[in-house]
Amino acid sequence: MAIEQVQNLPQQYVTDLGVDYGKQLAGLTSIPLDTARLAPQVAAQDPLQTQSYNLASSGVGSYQPFLTQAGAYSGPTGYQSFMSPYQQDIIDTTLADFDKQAAKDMTGIGLLAAQTGNLGGGREGVMRSELASQSNLDRAALLATLRQQGFNTSQNLANRAFGQQRNLASDITDFQTADINQLGRLGGLQQAQAQAQLDATREANRLEAFEPYERLGTYGSGVASLFTGNAPFGNQSTVTPNPTPLQTALGTASVLSGIFGGGNRRLSPYEQDLQKQTMSDIQLKEDIKLVGKSPSGLNVYNFKYIGEDETYQGVMAQEVPWAASVADNGYLQVDYSKVDVDFKKVN
Repeated sequence: MAIEQVQNLPQQYVTDLGVDYGKQLAGLTSIPLDTARLAPQVAAQDPLQTQSYNLASSGVGSYQPFLTQAGAYSGPTGYQSFMSPYQQDIIDTTLADFDKQAAKDMTGIGLLAAQTGNLGGGREGVMRSELASQSNLDRAALLATLRQQGFNTSQNLANRAFGQQRNLASDITDFQTADINQLGRLGGLQQAQAQAQLDATREANRLEAFEPYERLGTYGSGVASLFTGNAPFGNQSTVTPNPTPLQTALGTASVLSGIFGGGNRRLSPYEQDLQKQTMSDIQLKEDIKLVGKSPSGLNVYNFKYIGEDETYQGVMAQEVPWAASVADNGYLQVDYSKVDVDFKKVN
């Protein structure tokens, strides 16, 4: 039984719109895009960022002189820089005062000896000797104390200077780091603003460049809707022959295209042959002729699928049960990788 199909033809004005759309599309696509205006751009480094970089580069090691000076103060002779220039004067004056007092003490012994009638006697000599000996000891101790006090004072000053130099080294590093970070942050904000302006300009250029395409796309969608939804210009009838057994087995061409993931795509001749080689059930074939045997002894046939003109060569599924399986449509199909016969079209 033949199937009658009715096709609605578009009205002439719809056809004219389609032709016009095609001309506009061809003209638009012939104009190359100015890709330079659409290319991404990167904002240049801001002057504040450059200043931050230069400050960081020039400031490397700026703390070193302070650390060097601090090291000098911490050495074994570091205290000498802080010795009082009047240290010796102090020592000399103090010792002179001590010597005067010692002389007075020695005079006192003479006076005491005279008062007691022992002037020039042995007892006076002993007292003078003991006073001189003790005076020498006391004078040496006083000198050592004066020198120790001078050293301690200068050492404390050296230690204090050492700490001050270390603090200065740390402070200058902290101040420079703060300046570098602040300049970098401000420069980053400026660069981000410049980058935003570049991006906005690029987006505006993109909208301008593709606006004709979007406008023409809207026009084309409208024309397409007219082709599918317009009132018929006229009816044209066509007659489609009944499907062959093979087409029935394969589920018609639309099913074939679905098998290959093509939706409504028309199958290529290669894809059609690939489908046919699996459908090797004898019930789907006619004009079957034995034309030879394979190396393993399988029968090789030439045949046509019922209702089709092409001649193919292959096996009958019923004769190779180890390579055959039942398809969803109920017919036998063959996995040709399991037989030593190639499926091929003869003419």
